[in-house]
Amino acid sequence: MKIATFNVNSINARLPRILEWFDKAKPDVAVLQEIKCVDEKFPALEFEDRGYNVEVHGQKTYNGVALLSKFPVEDVLRGLPGDKDDEQARYIEALVAPDNSAPIRVGGLYLPNGNPAPGPKYEYKLKWMKRLKRHAQKLLEHEEAFVLAGDYNVIPQAEDVHDPVAWQGDALYRPETHAAFREILYLGLTDALRQADPTGVRYTFWDYQRGAWEKDHGIRIDHLLLSPQAADRFKDAGVDRAERGKEKPSDHVPVWVELE
Repeated sequence: MKIATFNVNSINARLPRILEWFDKAKPDVAVLQEIKCVDEKFPALEFEDRGYNVEVHGQKTYNGVALLSKFPVEDVLRGLPGDKDDEQARYIEALVAPDNSAPIRVGGLYLPNGNPAPGPKYEYKLKWMKRLKRHAQKLLEHEEAFVLAGDYNVIPQAEDVHDPVAWQGDALYRPETHAAFREILYLGLTDALRQADPTGVRYTFWDYQRGAWEKDHGIRIDHLLLSPQAADRFKDAGVDRAERGKEKPSDHVPVWVELE
């Protein structure tokens, strides 16, 4: 089973590029972030024609997430538990049930950026990460295979950024961000890309400004974290880097994991 995450930076603005990638990569399950549209404006028909079940948690102009599955989905959750007043569309989850195989739960997330830091936006980011940790703890109690995939807006370590010094103080690279991310990992989750390539450089984002793509000034902020039961089924993981070099691309590229 191939599970992918892709921050598309506006689904309707980049639909031809996105569909082109789907037709080539053929993920079984994909979670999308920053779709930047309400549910009714999501181009569901184009994905349904390709055999996907479509679940959307949208928001006008900002944020928005979606989950697309070739297999039936059950137990759909929209919104990260823990704050009933949070109106930002940043989390979607479903139990994916392949034929003749054990089901797997897939959570798609768009973690807050948090800049400028310190400040209210950074406080929201850290609170959101605490909620994600609590939710992951509850999922682990069920001892089922799950993947938490998405744009984490977290650069985990120096190997994941072209210039660590330049990012000091940024919300994506602050010590508090690193500590919160490690707390989630240390629950017993596996970083799929690091499992595939423990020491390599695998950037997933290049800014549109300052020639970042041409200079390969990238960062790794899109992650797939696996529960122990999912990690036991790990085959491979990778980054579809070439998507960034195409016409009118997202500033992120797809990241994927293959499980038995």
